[in-house]
Amino acid sequence: MIVNGTDILYMDTMENTYVKEFDALILAIRTDEKERPYMVLDRTAFYPEGGGQPTDTGTFTWQEDANEKMNTIPIVRVAKKNDIRHYPASDVDLSGLTPGLKIIANIDWDRRYAHMRMHSSQHLVSAIFYNMYGAYTVGNQIHGDRSRIDFSPLRHEEVDVEDIQRQCNDIISVNPRIKVIFTPRSEIEAQGDAERCNVHLIPASVTELRIVKIEEIELCPCAGTHVMNLGEVGKITIESVRSKGKDKVRITYTLEEST
Repeated sequence: MIVNGTDILYMDTMENTYVKEFDALILAIRTDEKERPYMVLDRTAFYPEGGGQPTDTGTFTWQEDANEKMNTIPIVRVAKKNDIRHYPASDVDLSGLTPGLKIIANIDWDRRYAHMRMHSSQHLVSAIFYNMYGAYTVGNQIHGDRSRIDFSPLRHEEVDVEDIQRQCNDIISVNPRIKVIFTPRSEIEAQGDAERCNVHLIPASVTELRIVKIEEIELCPCAGTHVMNLGEVGKITIESVRSKGKDKVRITYTLEEST
């Protein structure tokens, strides 16, 4: 998928979600509305913050001069706003970088993989809550060590933590495959899945949806990064359940490492 000249590698296949290092050309060096510099690449595997998933971080490395001296700078934030913006640390000197320069990008893999596991687990937990209570996911925030999801309509006293954990972990133990498919919006609407997938939140101008599908369990429009097999998620433990107002519940959960 190409966005304003940048080929977003992880969007097209699950395999590309696991790209840790890639080469790219700098298309432009620009400043944003707050006068912060950022770089636009011809291709990227970095995830830009959004949808409850934090930004990827990492490094850019390039050959600085004819003597083959290499230089490396940290990339501390990636954002999507018209273009895909790769922000260096605020104290970095960008004078050696120019459009057309080839760089080697490395993603902080531990951080990225933690977010992948959390995002896939969020889809599973959301599916279980919908199946058990008819509750929709109305908010979520992923972190490397924990995540939270908000559900509505739902009351605190309805939530059976032990049953939810059992169902989630039983499914994880079967290790179903997770796939990315591209489907016309009209097909999702015709199948009756539009409401539970919150398709109404996607602009009407988007006629083809990127769907993340957990085999036989869940499908949901999503632009995030995910693991290829649900077994990679590890065991889900719900840490807290609390009311967030009328008919709204927030759960917080953690993951144990998969074996």
